[in-house]
Amino acid sequence: MRRNIVALSKLSKGQEMRVSVLQRMAASLTFVAIIASVSVAWSTPDRWRWEWKQTNFDKHSIDFSEIMSGGPPKDGIPAVDDPTFVSVDAIEDMAETEPVIGVVINGKARAYPLSILIWHEIVNDELAGVPITVTFCPLCNAAVVFDRRLDGQVLDFGTTGKLRNSDLVMYDRQTESWWQQFLGEAIVGDLLGKRLTMLPARLESFAHFKARAPKGEVLVPNNQNYRRYGANPYQGYDTSPQPFLYRGSMPSNIGPLDRVVSLGEKGAWSWTLLRQKGTIETADGIIMKWEAGQNSALDSWRIADGRDVGNVTVQRAVEGKMEDVVYGVDFAFAYHAFYPNSPIHVE
Repeated sequence: MRRNIVALSKLSKGQEMRVSVLQRMAASLTFVAIIASVSVAWSTPDRWRWEWKQTNFDKHSIDFSEIMSGGPPKDGIPAVDDPTFVSVDAIEDMAETEPVIGVVINGKARAYPLSILIWHEIVNDELAGVPITVTFCPLCNAAVVFDRRLDGQVLDFGTTGKLRNSDLVMYDRQTESWWQQFLGEAIVGDLLGKRLTMLPARLESFAHFKARAPKGEVLVPNNQNYRRYGANPYQGYDTSPQPFLYRGSMPSNIGPLDRVVSLGEKGAWSWTLLRQKGTIETADGIIMKWEAGQNSALDSWRIADGRDVGNVTVQRAVEGKMEDVVYGVDFAFAYHAFYPNSPIHVE
């Protein structure tokens, strides 16, 4: 089996390796069980030290058996470290309904299309003088933006090629500590227990971003031919019956790959419920609104053809003005995995 996995890794790079496994998953659930058991057997620091010479594996907050290989090696899914941007007016090949992660800081706005992030997962950037890391984990549909300043230093991040609860495990290049993307928390290494500050951002359609930031900028590939930008290598994933490389418990009141609007420990709200109601207001004054017009990035082979899952804004009133708050649009299984004691509201 080990020779088969190594042979598979030689056939492709980065996400294409993971996609090969996903295709096998669709064909045989037995194969997934075998891969999972092999990943557990190889989830020990002794197996990792040759690749992770700087990582302090003596410091960890999780059981190493929770870590699974996603297929690629360290940096096999390459982060974008020198991002290139153009004005929104210069974009001609993106559908109005395509999903982007929209970030606005001190009046400066940038959009990070999922058509790029689905192939890179991490963008290290600086916006309006603030060093940020924009992340997207396709297997959890988790889009999270972090301030990468921590204790007087600026970190930059890459992909470990590992997963925990099917979620991206990042690493910082300064200490090679491992970080859980879903939480922004260091789970292995010298920075164990440290938390990155999450910044408000929207998972929104390109049209929505343009409307609120007509002078904004949009991330474009440094090399258009480097990946199949615009294509979804996880075709049909968000309508699959179960998540990939996940061994944890499932939520009892919602499908594992149903989307939820999450507010950390406060709870999560079913996307279907929000779509039905249009607006939901929480007891502490957070207002969620749904509106049609955004493609799923994880449905059709061509992202621009993905089914309409709609847009959501999550805000609260501050001194008479509505301000964005940090939220997630995650798969229900992922939210349940990291917040097992928090409610998922479905009615």
